[in-house]
Amino acid sequence: MNILVINCGSSSLKYQLIDSESEKVLAKGLCERIGIGGSAITHQPADGEKVTSQVEMKEHTDAVRYVMEKLTDEKVGVVRSLDEIGAIGHRIVHGGEKFASSVVIDDTVMKAIEECNDLAPLHNPANLIGINSCRAIMPDVTNVAVFDTAFHQTMPKKAYLYGLPYAYYEKYKVRRYGFHGTSHDFVSRRAAELLGKDRKDLKIIVCHLGNGASVSAVKNGQSVDTSMGLTPLEGLIMGTRSGDLDPAIISFLCEKEQITAQEMVDILNKKSGVLGLSDGLSSDFRDLGQAAENGNQKAIDTLEAYAYRVAKYVGAYTAAMNGVDVIAFTAGIGENNARVREMVGEYLGYLGVSMIPEKNALRGEEVILSEEGSKVTVMVIPTNEELAIARETLRLVRDREAGK
Repeated sequence: MNILVINCGSSSLKYQLIDSESEKVLAKGLCERIGIGGSAITHQPADGEKVTSQVEMKEHTDAVRYVMEKLTDEKVGVVRSLDEIGAIGHRIVHGGEKFASSVVIDDTVMKAIEECNDLAPLHNPANLIGINSCRAIMPDVTNVAVFDTAFHQTMPKKAYLYGLPYAYYEKYKVRRYGFHGTSHDFVSRRAAELLGKDRKDLKIIVCHLGNGASVSAVKNGQSVDTSMGLTPLEGLIMGTRSGDLDPAIISFLCEKEQITAQEMVDILNKKSGVLGLSDGLSSDFRDLGQAAENGNQKAIDTLEAYAYRVAKYVGAYTAAMNGVDVIAFTAGIGENNARVREMVGEYLGYLGVSMIPEKNALRGEEVILSEEGSKVTVMVIPTNEELAIARETLRLVRDREAGK
């Protein structure tokens, strides 16, 4: 079965068509600037060249239609007709407390996702538009929702409740939810496979380090804590997000700068993190690394603050699980930035961690970094959220066919 994986943003749409049997990516692409003007679709068939077309996409339904046209195109397409697409898997950012697992989408599910819109106002409405577009164009194809938050719904109350009046949790569901759940699930599961062990017998810390970044504690196969919170703003210092800070800073700076709370939240989301710390130098770690090598002190300070925060969370989650067996780095920085991994590793001597420099120099590969016989195994595992979504979609379609 061929499964189309859709990741719909407010003005973008990423897609992959995956053969669920071989798990090969048949084609992938990106629709950009939807509803903005100057929109374009970039499509790449397996083993083929990227093809970019400037096309008008006033709404996401237009984008989905162009995706379908590219997939079936005589020159760059990979299927003869849409009948060869058996199901569509959608990445949904926020499922709140309503969804602890992936689900086949129906009208009831759509309503429940919409009810979570206020928890992810930039993401969930776009996700819903993507689903509606697919349902309109391919009404007979099964759609599946895979939630970023679902994997973390196993967290106990002591991990997800904030020190706020309990009424806010009861009325508004203000609590820690966590994100990147699909990645944390995939990477922790793959770590156990590579070690030839059952994930239920391991304590795993996953460091998903990308432009958005989070750390999770996975104990006996379940997420017991994670660094992102009600929104993806909490936790680590990220590309443009501040991560943890004293909440009183918001009102303090709003008064000093004469700005609104929403303007301050925008600054925390879009102008902070390593971009802000480096005084606007860059949110790209390649730029920061080069600047640090050239002696730029702000770049050096920024990288040190970033690695320090990651190491603090590793320590916290080691305590939360009363030990750790595996630490896995993943996502763009975790998979490719040897400098950051080395800097984090320097804090882990108390765990007996010693990383092999030659192994740490590798980029984007599954590799064990720690010395043989190390009490704690340190690994790099490239994440594959699209494949994880395709697997979940296939599982639910087969369950449905079997009448489960």
